Amino acid sequence: MAVGKRVAGALPLAGASVAAMALAGVAVFTVSHSGCSESGRYVEHDGVIELVGSCLDPNDLPAAPAKPQQDRKPAAPAVNPVDRVNP
Repeated sequence: MAVGKRVAGALPLAGASVAAMALAGVAVFTVSHSGCSESGRYVEHDGVIELVGSCLDPNDLPAAPAKPQQDRKPAAPAVNPVDRVNP
């Protein structure tokens, strides 16, 4: 009976380990067959970091979000009744 409980307790761990190894294998396979000859590198110039090289096409990326306009007033601070107590 005790052996059965130990085996039943180890099955979820074994299943999770097998799943993790399978996902890691799929990730390695995907990266190795990506078809990109140059991995690219990041270069900093004039305070701007830029990706140089790689198979990434800037036209495939979504546009950067527009900066929100600051036409709203800041919120008033919250009122706490405990702050009103005078010692």
